[in-house]
Amino acid sequence: MAPHKLCMIPGPIEFHEDVLAAMSTPATSHVDPNFVPIYGEVIEMVRKVLLSETAQPFVVSGSCTLGWDMMVNLIEQGDQVLSLNTGYFGDNFTDCMETYGAKVTTLRAEVGSRPSIDALKEALNANKYKAVVLTHVDTSTGVLSDVKAVAETVKSISPETLVVVDGVCSVGSEEIRFDEWKLDLVISGSQKGLGVPPGLSVVLASQQAINVFKTRQSPVIAYYSNWKKWLPIMEAYESRKPAYFATPAVQLIYALHASLKAITSQPMEVRFDKHREVAANFRQSIRDLGLKTVAQCEECSANGMTAVWLPEGVEIPQLVPALASKGVQIAGGILSGLAGKYFRIGHMGISVTEPERGHIAKVVQALTESLNELGYKA
Repeated sequence: MAPHKLCMIPGPIEFHEDVLAAMSTPATSHVDPNFVPIYGEVIEMVRKVLLSETAQPFVVSGSCTLGWDMMVNLIEQGDQVLSLNTGYFGDNFTDCMETYGAKVTTLRAEVGSRPSIDALKEALNANKYKAVVLTHVDTSTGVLSDVKAVAETVKSISPETLVVVDGVCSVGSEEIRFDEWKLDLVISGSQKGLGVPPGLSVVLASQQAINVFKTRQSPVIAYYSNWKKWLPIMEAYESRKPAYFATPAVQLIYALHASLKAITSQPMEVRFDKHREVAANFRQSIRDLGLKTVAQCEECSANGMTAVWLPEGVEIPQLVPALASKGVQIAGGILSGLAGKYFRIGHMGISVTEPERGHIAKVVQALTESLNELGYKA
């Protein structure tokens, strides 16, 4: 790949050459006999990445936010939803569900932490919820939610309650065992841990969630995100038959196919472990610089990104351009009231699985040099 500024934000991430090459196809019909099996295999491989045998994937043109919008298929007016909030995206997900009539109760934790399991138990015992929703990795804080513990708690107290995971910044970089953990919906997209340019919404729904959709009492108040439209399309392509509702992003699906083939070429455990190892080492590099992460503990720290408090005397308008001048793009903060006090760095995909590229080492070096140039001394 030609030299370029590394995109080391929490997504989009760096793309593999094979992924970019897969997009460089001639104009291709979405019902072309050569494309139909590609789309079908993508649907099947989404299950493999999320370790599911029976869940229903949806791979649809749109941003990750389209996955949030697909909650319209499960939510009816007045439904009670419990949100475990760990940052900015928890707030926005709540806004999305309230748009469709949900009555949302929120459990919050202080910045850098996550709601406790005891608080979750208390809430579940006090009220009946249609769904419990959580952000696996809130990219505003770098906090990692304990999805396994949350799901176990929910299903032990209220088996019919749906467990909904915003996995936008976790699918492909964090451990997710869809069937084993009894999850009901995982929402993601192409441009983060899956390593594909933005433009595809990737969602996985349990059969329990599909049944809730099929037995709902009121019509789905959406058109494009309506599963009634998309379920036959997904089933057709997986059966290697063309179908049409809305034109898919053909070249992006070719790219996702290339990425998923690489990801599923080895056990997912290998990928999970590598992201844990690189993230732990990166956080140690941050501590060695005398800096502190926004996430307050190791077990609640994401493995695909890190949010870091700025040291005194250094500001975002100084630090971001300084790293950019050294060939590294990082991101500022986005939490309301705190956006200018921290920065964020992504470490997922090929930057992690192919260490010979030297991406992480370049980030650490550029960050160290930039801080020194800005007058910071560890």
